[in-house]
Amino acid sequence: MSVILKTHKLRVEFRSREMRQGVKVALNGLDLEVRAGEVFGFLGPNGAGKTTTMNVLLGFVPPTSGEASLFGIDVRQPIARQRIGYLPELTYYYKFLTAEELLRFYGKIFGLTRAEMDQRIPRLLKLVELEHASKRPIRSYSKGMQQRAGLAQALINNPDLLILDEPTSGLDPLGRMKVREIIQRLKNEGKTVFFSSHELGEVEAICDRVAIIHQGELKVVGRVDEIKKAHHSNLEQAFLEVIGYQPQTTP
Repeated sequence: MSVILKTHKLRVEFRSREMRQGVKVALNGLDLEVRAGEVFGFLGPNGAGKTTTMNVLLGFVPPTSGEASLFGIDVRQPIARQRIGYLPELTYYYKFLTAEELLRFYGKIFGLTRAEMDQRIPRLLKLVELEHASKRPIRSYSKGMQQRAGLAQALINNPDLLILDEPTSGLDPLGRMKVREIIQRLKNEGKTVFFSSHELGEVEAICDRVAIIHQGELKVVGRVDEIKKAHHSNLEQAFLEVIGYQPQTTP
């Protein structure tokens, strides 16, 4: 399978007020490859560098050094992002819009014709199971429904790669299950999904491969079953071992 997302020795530094304007290293030499058609889980504790990595890929943050590319094109070139869809962890939409109006709004941003939108929007609403609520304003949606509307928005340009930042954050078990089912359907359609998550059970269930980063450095990358076998445990326990977590013992 071809590599469609790649970073090489990627380094990102920030000026830190906590360090009295010293330099904080958010990413330190990250080497990563994601192949076409796979669901790839990007794991790490808070502050590990997951969102920074995504922000580099999306062109929001420039790398200090190293390289990052999408479909073989440097991420600093806007054309590199024409074939991706993005769902941030915290979504905000005009809540007076309906889901259908939201998708038409983003469809116009991507330059879709009315005929393309008329064909694509019903299919997306069915995919995310919102066809019954397509005429209702988003303010009337549950958080899970809003998240699924966000997924539909991320798919409006028919991207080959989806970048999802904590897509199940704050959802109840039913909402998480529905998002998981949607990701599986996208995989079946040949889409590539790159997402971060703290829900390791879900990652274990749907990901082909995962990477674990800690303090800006890649610690482990591989198939879920290989990582579990190497650590003789489930993915959650393997994750804790990789990041060096030591449970506190009561005196």
